[in-house]
Amino acid sequence: MSIKLDKEISECQRIQPELQKLLLLQKATLESATDAILIVDSLDKIVGFNKKFLEMWDIPALMITSGNYKQALRTAIKKLDNPRHYLSILRELDENPDIHIGENILFKDGRIFNPFYQQQYKYKKNIGQVWIFRDITAEKLASNIINYESLHDILTNLPNRLLLKNLLIDALTKVSHNHSLGVCFLDLDRFKKINDSLGHGIGDKLLQMVAQCIKKSLRSDDIVARWGGDEFIILLPEISEMYNIDLIQERIFAAFKQGFKIDNYHLNISPSIGIALYPQHGEDGETLIKNAEAALSFVKLQGRNNYKVYQAAINSQATELFILENSLYNALERQEFKVYYQPQVNSSTGEITKMEALLRWQHPELGLIPPATFIPIAEETGLILPISEWVLKTACLQNKAWQQTLNLSSLSVAVNFSGRQFQQPNLVGIVEQVLCETKLAHRYLELEITETVAMQDVELTQKILRQLDEMGVTISIDDFGTGYSSLSYLKDFSIHALKIDQSFVQDLANKDHQTAITTAIISLAHGLNLSVVAEGVETQEQLNALRILQCEIMQGYFFSHPLSAEEATRMLTAYQPHRLKDSYLLA
Repeated sequence: MSIKLDKEISECQRIQPELQKLLLLQKATLESATDAILIVDSLDKIVGFNKKFLEMWDIPALMITSGNYKQALRTAIKKLDNPRHYLSILRELDENPDIHIGENILFKDGRIFNPFYQQQYKYKKNIGQVWIFRDITAEKLASNIINYESLHDILTNLPNRLLLKNLLIDALTKVSHNHSLGVCFLDLDRFKKINDSLGHGIGDKLLQMVAQCIKKSLRSDDIVARWGGDEFIILLPEISEMYNIDLIQERIFAAFKQGFKIDNYHLNISPSIGIALYPQHGEDGETLIKNAEAALSFVKLQGRNNYKVYQAAINSQATELFILENSLYNALERQEFKVYYQPQVNSSTGEITKMEALLRWQHPELGLIPPATFIPIAEETGLILPISEWVLKTACLQNKAWQQTLNLSSLSVAVNFSGRQFQQPNLVGIVEQVLCETKLAHRYLELEITETVAMQDVELTQKILRQLDEMGVTISIDDFGTGYSSLSYLKDFSIHALKIDQSFVQDLANKDHQTAITTAIISLAHGLNLSVVAEGVETQEQLNALRILQCEIMQGYFFSHPLSAEEATRMLTAYQPHRLKDSYLLA
């Protein structure tokens, strides 16, 4: 017995260094791992762990070294986002130790662990469990950021086009019989001008402010997404009646009217909105967006700064406008544009003092296209610039020809400038070059800009008008009284004439308030040493009333319709001003 015991002691002493090495190797292996490791035996005693486990779970080391697994478990569970849920998983593990754990562990502080669990067997007997925990918080955060950015616009933080399409599909599945669904396509009017003049930095800030402005105007369940550029789409998931649509649009337009203060600028910009409703205007997201965009295009062609609900007729109009836009690109090259001329008559002498140049488009298939139809398209596409330069040169050449061939040495020509044309950087140089090429003296050219164009950028307007005035070119403000009516700026503009809009002239003889407005405009002009031109004079009564109000120049169908260059030449050749019932007609 003693010999046997001595042998066992001797054997233990022999293998003890080996066991010590194995334990040290096991410990080194545990500590070298970047994941947290916990080993529990079949009696729920902690028999192994590494420092990473203590760091990640933030459990007191004494509690772990004591081997009290259940106490350590209670401490750990309290840190989790949903303790009851994880306790139910552990109970399920007790009942079925070999199940796979497929979900991450979420902590109250936002951390995320990915667990690995495995039962340990020896001779088919369960001898314990090994738990491995990997901290994937940073990975998940990066993944969430990538996923978020793939579905959101980085600049405005709004849902992007991809997410909007998914949200729209989801919203369509939830529409009830008692409600409709609205898709609004919103575009910022003349946003490009802000980018071009103030820079993309200001433009980006404006887009961010617009995004928040729209969000604040909507209901809690409504969604606004950035579609791209300066385009936004608004999803209205619950529309019970058209009143809801009108109310939301009114809120948006009211918010925009306040303007946007960015750095040292106070920017005023307006939206145009097209609206399509489910199921009247489409039963799928793609159709609804397409029809909302068609309604938006209609709004922009009608003058912008408004909203329109889609109608079936808009599609046929959109098709026609698409054809026009494509044709417009080649119209100048194909010589389809014509310049017509309408005389302006001196109310005291009956003399034609000026011919206003008016652009017309003779489409080979659609016939004569009115300017109100194609000018907005030309503005949008930028084609207005080469077209306007052609009109300017054509009108100057024609006026020079009349001066020389008809001995009308004092005859002038008036040419309208669009907003985009007036704001091009090299405008003054272009005018100078055209006058040089056509050999028309500067004083015989009048450039007309509308009140609205003049007020878009007051400082730029002052600069350009001053340069044109110094050149000797005459400037008139067209459609006066229908735009901003900022009278205080008139004294700062280098202008020579005001043109009274025809809307004030039409019922001049019958409406006292029209007479009052026209009288005020004429008095204002004379007080600023400006001449006055009345547009749209069509009747003897209008002419007589304007003469009494001392309006110097008149223009309208009462004297002549717009004429082709050939017709105008014949009219100028034959005309004899004569007095008839205290008025003047062209013979």
